[in-house]
Amino acid sequence: MKTQDLIYVIPPAQHTKEQLTTLLTAHPEIKFVSLVAIDFAGNDTDEKIPVSLFLKDIDVFLDGSAVQTDGSSVVLTGIATLNNAKVDMVVDKDVNWIVDYNHDFICEETGKMVGTLRMPCFLIHNGVRVDSRSILADSLAYVKGELLALFKANPKIAGITTATGDEIEDIIFTSATELEFWVKTPTEEAHVEELSTSQVMQEQYWQRTRGNVRTAMEQAVLALEAYGLEPEMGHKEVGGVKAQISESGQLTHVMEQLEIDWKYSTGLQTADNELLARNLVKEVFRMNGLDVTFQAKPIIGVAGSGEHTHFGLAAKLKSGKVINLFAPSDMKKDFLSAVGYGAIMGLLKNYEVVNPLVTSTNDAFNRLKPGFEAPVCIVTSLGHDPAVPSRNRTILAGLVRDAENPMATRFELRAPNPFTNTYLALSAIYLTVLDGVKAAVASGKTTEELLASLSKEPGVADFYLETGRAYRSEHDVFDDYTAEERDRLFGKPPATVWENMHALELYPEKVAVLTQGNVFRPEFLQSFAAGAMNRWKTELLNRIIPEYHDTVINICCLHDAETATDLDVTAWNEIQALRMEIAKSSSAKKSLMEQIRAAFAAKDYQLASALQVELAAKVELLKKRYACYKKNIID
Repeated sequence: MKTQDLIYVIPPAQHTKEQLTTLLTAHPEIKFVSLVAIDFAGNDTDEKIPVSLFLKDIDVFLDGSAVQTDGSSVVLTGIATLNNAKVDMVVDKDVNWIVDYNHDFICEETGKMVGTLRMPCFLIHNGVRVDSRSILADSLAYVKGELLALFKANPKIAGITTATGDEIEDIIFTSATELEFWVKTPTEEAHVEELSTSQVMQEQYWQRTRGNVRTAMEQAVLALEAYGLEPEMGHKEVGGVKAQISESGQLTHVMEQLEIDWKYSTGLQTADNELLARNLVKEVFRMNGLDVTFQAKPIIGVAGSGEHTHFGLAAKLKSGKVINLFAPSDMKKDFLSAVGYGAIMGLLKNYEVVNPLVTSTNDAFNRLKPGFEAPVCIVTSLGHDPAVPSRNRTILAGLVRDAENPMATRFELRAPNPFTNTYLALSAIYLTVLDGVKAAVASGKTTEELLASLSKEPGVADFYLETGRAYRSEHDVFDDYTAEERDRLFGKPPATVWENMHALELYPEKVAVLTQGNVFRPEFLQSFAAGAMNRWKTELLNRIIPEYHDTVINICCLHDAETATDLDVTAWNEIQALRMEIAKSSSAKKSLMEQIRAAFAAKDYQLASALQVELAAKVELLKKRYACYKKNIID
C-alpha cells in the first residue's frame, strides 16, 4: 500500500468539525475511532467506536465528554475505586491524532486497510484530571510559568550573553527517547552462554541485519516516516546471535537486539510518539513472523534494553529567535549555562524520588545492576574539557553537546527502559529541573562557581547540593570504584521495587519538589506507588517464584556411581543443598520461597524485599553451578 493512499496523521489544525467530517467521509476505510488515555502504569486504552457514531455526536466528542469508562479497570489505584469508578474521557485537541491500520483487514469499499482514528485524551474523575498525560501537560504548564517568572526577575543569566531573561517569551521543552528491543523467531530460544559469548566478542553491534529482520527493520523505519516521526536510524544493538538458514532458505533461530531512533519533539507529543513507535514496531515485526519484546531484561546475563531519555530546554525570544537555555554562549569555554547546571543539579539532588517513576518493575531492576553499562549511580559526566564531548556510558545522566551546534546541548537520562511511563518520567524530570534552575539562577553564581559545585567532593558544603555526596565523575564508575566507594560517593541504589517506592516515604522534602504547584498531587504519587507495589507482589508470588521453582525441579543428578568423580559428587551435593535452601521447606526451616510468601502474608514488605534479593542471587548461583557440573558429565 503506497503511503499517499492513506491518511496517517491529523494535526491539531485539522481538529475541527468541518475538516474531520470531510476527511472521514472521503476515507471510508477509517471505520473506527478510539480515545487513548494513559493510566499510571503506562497502559493505553483502546476501544472501537464506529465512525458513524462519532460523526453523529462529533460536537460532544470535540467539546466535552462523549465517552466514559470504568476507572477500576485501569491502573488508578485508590483513585477510581469499585464504588466510585466512573471516569470521563476528554479529547486532547492540541496533539497529533493518528490512524492505526489493521494489516489483516481490508475495506471492501476502497481496497485499503481498515483504520482506527486514535485520539489522545485525558481522564477526569470527580472533576479532576487523573491520568499520566494530564500530569505531564499540567507539569509542563506549571514549570513554564515558574521559569518565565524566574527569568523576568533575574534577567541576567550566567553563561548566556545572547539574550536576557526579560527577552524570553516562551519556554520549549525538547525531549526524545530511543527504543531498544529484542526480536526473535517465535518459540525458539538461544542459550545464554551463546548470547553472552557473542556479546563479549562484539559480533552484533552495528552489524548488518538480514532476511526477515532486515525487512521488518526497514518497514518499521518507513512506517515511522509515514507517521511523521522523522526516523534517524535503525541498527543492531549489542545483544544477539547469528541466525541460521533453514532448508527452505528462511532464517531461523533469530535472536537479535535492535534499536530505532527518531527525531526529538516537545511536551506531550514526545511521549505520544514513543507509544506510537512501540505499537508500530511490534505490529511490523509480527507481520514478518517475528516476536518483539520491550522488556528491560528479557534474558538474565545478557544486555538489557534501555530507553535513554533526552531532555532539554529552549526559549523563544520576543524577536522570534529560539535559543538553547542549557548551552552557554561560549561553547568552547563553558560546559553549560547557569540554567544547564541548575537542571542537572536539580535532577541529581532529587533523583531518589524520580527513580520510582522511572524504575517501577521487577524486570527494570533486572537491568539496573552493575555491569552492562547499567546506570545505577546518581552521578553525571560532562567531559574532561568543554571542547571534548563526554562519552561516559556508566553514569546516570550524561551531557550531550556539540561545540559547533549549541542547539544540540541536552542531557541523556540512561535509566529508563521501554516500559517506563515516559509521561510521568518527563513530568518528574522537569519538576526537579525547575528546582535546580531556580536555585542556580537565583544564586547569582558564575558558571565557574556552578561547575565547582557540581564537581565538589563528598564532605564539602554547597549552596544547593547535599554535603555528603559527589555528583560528577569522569571515571568508569564500575571499573574505577569499588561497590563500597560507589555507595559512599553517590548513594546506595535501590535493588527492588519496594526499596524504590519506599524512597517516597524516606525523602519528604524531595517529594515536595515533585508536588510543587499541586500538579503532581500527593495522591497521584501514592496511587502510582500502590499500583507498582501491587504488581511487584503479584508478579513475585505468581510468576517469578513459580519460574524459579521450575528451574529448581528441572535440575537433576546426571552422574552415576560407576563413572562419577569426586568433583561430580561434590558439585552435586552443593547443587542439592542450594535446591533445598531455595525451594524445600522442613519442620525446622522454611525455604526462601516459603519465607517470601510468609513475609507478604504478614505485610512485612521490607523483609520480602530483602528475601527477593537473596533468592535471585541463590537461583543465579544454582544455575552457574549446574552449568559447571554438566560440563564434567561425558556419559
